[in-house]
Amino acid sequence: MSTARYRAFVAVAHQGSLSAAARALKLSQPTVSAQISALEQHSPVELFHRRGYRMSLSSAGEQLLPIAQKILALEAEADFFLRDSGQLNQGRLHLGAVGPFHVIEMVAAHRLRRPGIEVSIRMGNSKQVLADLEQYTTDIGVLAGSHDNPALECVLYARHPIILFAHRDHPLARHASVRVEQLQGMELLRREAGSTTQATMDATLQGAGVRTRCSLEVGSREALREAVARGLGVGAVSEAEFIADPRFVPIRIDGDPATTSTYLYYARERRRSLLIQSFLQAQRIAPRETPPA
Repeated sequence: MSTARYRAFVAVAHQGSLSAAARALKLSQPTVSAQISALEQHSPVELFHRRGYRMSLSSAGEQLLPIAQKILALEAEADFFLRDSGQLNQGRLHLGAVGPFHVIEMVAAHRLRRPGIEVSIRMGNSKQVLADLEQYTTDIGVLAGSHDNPALECVLYARHPIILFAHRDHPLARHASVRVEQLQGMELLRREAGSTTQATMDATLQGAGVRTRCSLEVGSREALREAVARGLGVGAVSEAEFIADPRFVPIRIDGDPATTSTYLYYARERRRSLLIQSFLQAQRIAPRETPPA
């Protein structure tokens, strides 16, 4: 069966209508419509629910989508290999990430080795990045912490201590470092539920028997910075993500008891992909067989 039909199917699934899919594919709407009809006529299943001009995936369509995306991803890899004799002088790599701090430096390292490869980055939360990997929307995901998923493999990219930062007039600002016990009763700002940094800090404080106060929860690093700058409390952030600002000062925790880890994830069955291998090699790391415990 022609991959053009799968390409039309994926485009309609993502765009939600024949007209939008046709624009994305630079094809006429009748052409896309014919490809979808041919795909549905191949077997007695309905792939889309039609509501006027809008189209949404049926149950069968949802099951077919990751398979179709996998077919297109493999076709692209084969095309890269045949066209460039395995040298990857051109092509496109899709990355997913929860934040810009590490992924941008990764892309810079890759660009030095593979300047002909175009790169796209899609930002989202951990759940979205993992879903994109499973559906072959992205090739590699950059995530903090370990995620148990038998369909994925990962490699450790970096490990960094979590540090504190406080307004320059805050009592803690007089110290370059503090013991974790000194945080007892301190107003410590909280990140949103699901934050790897927050979960790690909570475990560290609990392990030390330290109880802090919190009257404000913030949903982003930017909001956390502004809250600290206005003296609303002490923030915690990975050292790699700390951005200097004259309004506040960084404070290390003695012994670095709390750390965050950044991993690169990719589909297990694509471990030998030239695109994925080239990106890993640019970071001077090699694939591993199983995710971290």
